[in-house]
Amino acid sequence: MIKTRALSKNYQSVQAVRHLDLKVEKELFVFLGPNGAGKTTTIKMLTGLLPPTSGEISIAGIDLLANPQRAKQIIGLVPEQPHLYEKLCITEYLQLVVSLYQVPVAEASRRMNMLFEWFQLAGRERDMIEELSHGMKRKVALIGALIHDPQVLFLDEPTIGLDPQSAHILWKLLHDFVSRGRTVFMSTHILELAEKVCDRIGIIHQGELLQADSLERLYHKYPQAENNLEQLFLQLTDSDQIADYGALW
Repeated sequence: MIKTRALSKNYQSVQAVRHLDLKVEKELFVFLGPNGAGKTTTIKMLTGLLPPTSGEISIAGIDLLANPQRAKQIIGLVPEQPHLYEKLCITEYLQLVVSLYQVPVAEASRRMNMLFEWFQLAGRERDMIEELSHGMKRKVALIGALIHDPQVLFLDEPTIGLDPQSAHILWKLLHDFVSRGRTVFMSTHILELAEKVCDRIGIIHQGELLQADSLERLYHKYPQAENNLEQLFLQLTDSDQIADYGALW
């Protein structure tokens, strides 16, 4: 569903992503990495928001660089900082989304009502977006990304601002989404969450993809991690170095 070859992005002298070769199937794929590792840059390239310096991107067999509009028709995206139209109410914003994706009116209404119930927004349909809390705006962004039933859903830190109940609802929804033959590509800093929900996991560091595999195979490959994702992550990214600096206080 997602395939890249030698995908790279340079910002002047900084190489944010280096020769990324990646394949993601119909699964929930979790993308991990330290701050500045290249996660968000990768997602922006995979969704057509940022042109790569070099390389190839395929989404469900569509060349994203050659046919961006066609590829974007089957993509849903919730960025880390969603950009919503603040002067619209929730329903007006979602009606704009379904019109852009040309979702039939009856189907759009059915999905909208269902998603309002899922995310506990029933009765809030006419609320102005500018008056919503950060968590409520996150819910609206999630509904907007799901309402056209994309084949590939990209989520950048999706649980930011969500209460535990809403996060639980999201994971159930994503599980159902993948069970229908769809793909989720998600970045997160919450390792416990990644370990719980992923089918496969990718770890990127300093712009380079270090590993992309199931946790079972990664734990077999790195037995010193002792079946612990945090230990595996620290080992691969060489992040467990604070002990070498001595006591701070």
